[in-house]
Amino acid sequence: MSPVSLCRRAAVAFAAACGIGAASPAIAAPGLGDEVYAATVEPGELELESRYGVLAGGPASGEDNFRLEAGYGVNGHLRIAVVGEFEKEAGSSRKATHAGIEAVYHLGRIGGIDIAAYGEYELGFHGDADGVEAKLLLQRRTRLWDLRFNLIAEKPLDSSEPTEFAYATSADVAMADKVRLGVAAFGDLGTGRRLFPYAEHYIGPNAKFRLPLAGHNLRIETGYLFAVARARDDADGQFRLNLEIEL
Repeated sequence: MSPVSLCRRAAVAFAAACGIGAASPAIAAPGLGDEVYAATVEPGELELESRYGVLAGGPASGEDNFRLEAGYGVNGHLRIAVVGEFEKEAGSSRKATHAGIEAVYHLGRIGGIDIAAYGEYELGFHGDADGVEAKLLLQRRTRLWDLRFNLIAEKPLDSSEPTEFAYATSADVAMADKVRLGVAAFGDLGTGRRLFPYAEHYIGPNAKFRLPLAGHNLRIETGYLFAVARARDDADGQFRLNLEIEL
């Protein structure tokens, strides 16, 4: 497939998903309970994952997001997963907010950059709207470096609110065989009515570890992201912890 055809397929996939809408926003802070998705798929691999993020400092301190995910690489191009999401607002109890199914489809590679399309359909609970989420996933991997960028669009299905845009990005380098250190950032990019406003952003150091566990690989990702711009109105930062086991 030519580079032009691949770029066109990626653009069409992302634009189509944006057109039908995307997931209803989580409680909130960019990156809370989220990850920077890879653009590649490991065929035949079953993954069980938990993702947790909690805000620290400021009026929203203690607000968190917890997600459970089970995914499977159907082949070298397609990965499907089921996801459950739980949220806790400051001063209240935890509640289930969404359950959904997601898919990542690897479109190809141009100039060493892997390109994939992501789509998710979510069922909303406790008055939250159903929705779908679209992401364009880009990844560049070398012997030492892993660079990722996700462009995200989201919008509740039963709402007249405009499509919301966001990003997630990370860069890390291998420090040892099972240790990677780097930086991650998440932020809002505005809506279909107004792009690039003064918005919420979080950025900070990130560490990844891979450990053997009962004959399988346990991946641990953790870090602390500092609040930037409008995010400082609600919190000083957020702590993140993602656990994943490969079966």
